[in-house]
Amino acid sequence: MFSSKEGFKEAFLKKLEMTCGKSFGESTKRDHYSTLGQMVREYVSTSWINTNERYRMGKGKQVYYLSIEFLLGRLLQHNLMNLEMEELVRDGLEDLGIDLYELEETESDAGLGNGGLGRLAACFMDSLASLDLPGHGCGIRYKHGLFEQKIVDGYQVELPEQWLRHGHVWEVRRAELAIDVPFWGEVKTKEENGKLLFHHVNAETITAVPYDMPIVGYKTDTVNTLRLWNAEPAPFPADQDILKYKRETESVSEFLYPDDTHDEGKILRLKQQYFLVSASIRSIIRSHRKRYGSLHSFPEHVGIHINDTHPVLAIPELMRILVDEEGMQWDAAWKITVQTVSYTNHTTLTEALEKWPVRIFQPLLPRIYMIVEEINERFCRSLWERYPGDWKHIERMAIIAHDEVKMAHLALVGSFSVNGVASLHTEILKKQEMNDFYQIYPEKFNNKTNGITHRRWLLKANPMLAQLISDGIGDHWIREPERLSELVKYREDVAFLQQLSIVKHRNKERLAARMEEQTGIAIDPSSIFDIQVKRLHAYKRQLLNILHVMYLSNRLKEDSSFHIHPRTFIFGAKASPGYYYAKKIIKLIHTVAEKVNHDPFLADRLKIVFLENYRVSLAEEVFPAADISEQISTASKEASGTGNMKFMMNGAITVGTLDGANVEMKERAGAENLFIFGLTADQVQNYYQNGGYHSMDYYHHDNRIRQVVNQLTNGFFPDMDDEFEPIVDSLLMENDQYFVLRDFDAYVTIQKQAGKIYENQEKWRKMCLMNIAGSGYFSSDRTINQYAEEIWHLNK
Repeated sequence: MFSSKEGFKEAFLKKLEMTCGKSFGESTKRDHYSTLGQMVREYVSTSWINTNERYRMGKGKQVYYLSIEFLLGRLLQHNLMNLEMEELVRDGLEDLGIDLYELEETESDAGLGNGGLGRLAACFMDSLASLDLPGHGCGIRYKHGLFEQKIVDGYQVELPEQWLRHGHVWEVRRAELAIDVPFWGEVKTKEENGKLLFHHVNAETITAVPYDMPIVGYKTDTVNTLRLWNAEPAPFPADQDILKYKRETESVSEFLYPDDTHDEGKILRLKQQYFLVSASIRSIIRSHRKRYGSLHSFPEHVGIHINDTHPVLAIPELMRILVDEEGMQWDAAWKITVQTVSYTNHTTLTEALEKWPVRIFQPLLPRIYMIVEEINERFCRSLWERYPGDWKHIERMAIIAHDEVKMAHLALVGSFSVNGVASLHTEILKKQEMNDFYQIYPEKFNNKTNGITHRRWLLKANPMLAQLISDGIGDHWIREPERLSELVKYREDVAFLQQLSIVKHRNKERLAARMEEQTGIAIDPSSIFDIQVKRLHAYKRQLLNILHVMYLSNRLKEDSSFHIHPRTFIFGAKASPGYYYAKKIIKLIHTVAEKVNHDPFLADRLKIVFLENYRVSLAEEVFPAADISEQISTASKEASGTGNMKFMMNGAITVGTLDGANVEMKERAGAENLFIFGLTADQVQNYYQNGGYHSMDYYHHDNRIRQVVNQLTNGFFPDMDDEFEPIVDSLLMENDQYFVLRDFDAYVTIQKQAGKIYENQEKWRKMCLMNIAGSGYFSSDRTINQYAEEIWHLNK
């Protein structure tokens, strides 16, 4: 961008005056951030244009990654780092009396996602650009994202996430490329030249306006595009209620995951999903048609990847365009569709495999429903030929059954590739959850273990550790992360391990200062930082964690001979607004924290901190500071996890079940360098299929369990009355669906072991080193290379 620091300063001051209309002396921190952001975006524009031109002129394939979430985090420092400008800009701003770190703090996290699904999509975008691969993202430009979490008296309160309040410096509005998306209305048919034609009439139209964001690769000229669609009113009939129409239109891109407890929320969610895929696919087709004319070669030049079930309507929408607008015969259109679309499954949870009631789906998307019906009819006919007379089998596999449209089934039938996101997860899909489909389409199923971008989660988030690694093995690991394995040679190097420990302690001091600033709780950085940060869900078992904290508190109070190394338990999680049970667990964590943190007897031994409004920018401070990484989901329930990888890469040691990618992490780091406990996936599945688990037995026969469960309702927590009754009911009356009580003893035992080993710092440091050395495999660069070679067939 600039050949010298002086050149940068001159350009910065000139840009500031031009864009803000004020002198430097009158300018604010936000003015400085906005000016710098615009300078960076304008600088990458040349590479962005050249990248798009290169893709247009070339005949290679491009992939479009459709996702309901893209959890990007802050982009200023990330982009400066990728452009190799961070040092020059930092020094230039310092001369002007501006702290670059403070400018980064001014930037809002983009409110475009919630958890691992969205962060994975963001990591994939980074890797595609950094590996010079032609891949773009398509999502929704949510005005308020999910929500901003506030904790009031221990309860989660949701506030609108105002991330766009001051605009977004990285986006470019492309109004000339807007697309009208139809809803409601009816379908008229007429015969013309012996062919039946379909016309969607009397529809309510919403205009999708694209906002493009540059995705800057690391030390490369490649700049890919993330296209986010904003819902805006289209021209409407004069007799329509204008305010009502405007309100309903804009709600489509207002919030991520509207509460779908009632029909109104279900309709809005389904609207969002069709809005995303219709606008995206028609935009993709428009570009393809401009370049190639015909759509007959579409799969040779375009790959459409659907990230989980939310964008599955891409399949019938592509069919609609090919049949209705291109005039293709069904079989030809179906062949193109299946060859174009690939699908990633992210869950084994039944409730997460979306199903839409026909009574909502059919009137909202009349033509799309007709196409899904036709896909279903043809699929069921093929099943009848394979399983003649076996109505139950056909009913089980049908795309439409019991007045519901099953989105995962549509994805399985209408795509050429179906991948899980960890080896265990993929095997569960093949052998259990999707076995019926695996029997018919074994060639479709494959595994792509998730990864994270090591550039953000190590190089950016933990610069001290990154520098130590580069000092030890050179900086080639930044381009080839699997070469982190070369760190193994320092396993017996006392000086290097001591430096590793110093880096960890400094990161803990930084997080401790942040936590005290936010919560007022003073934290000892020499205590064990035991951290569980992730979406709040029953299967992730934050409940097991906090029950263990209650047990430790009880032991310390009752048994003077009981010793533990001082420990700080750190939680961060948002509960979905309509997820009543998850909110109860947040309240429980705060209730226990209130009691423990104000008990002078426990003051030097136990502390509990809940990090409000957990997000990417906060996560970048959390992962480098962790000693213990809590990955304690019920085995078989977590598809992969990516937080586990971020902790591992930053030298934290996993306390976890053999679930998701924990299995492969154990293989890479060595079983002796993780703390594995609890039921296996096979054991869990055996309980589900054959019964035999009775949670009440564990309650009656384990005094520790009985004590902590009773404390939830016996007045141990003053003024709580029946606040935690739903938790007790889930554990005892509803037979503890996620085996919290079954794994309690194993968890207590493994935590005791972890605490004991921590006091042997020489051994602990070696374990940390082995985790970092084994983490390179879990880079999203490896994952994306596998997608590119084995699914998308992309060339650099």
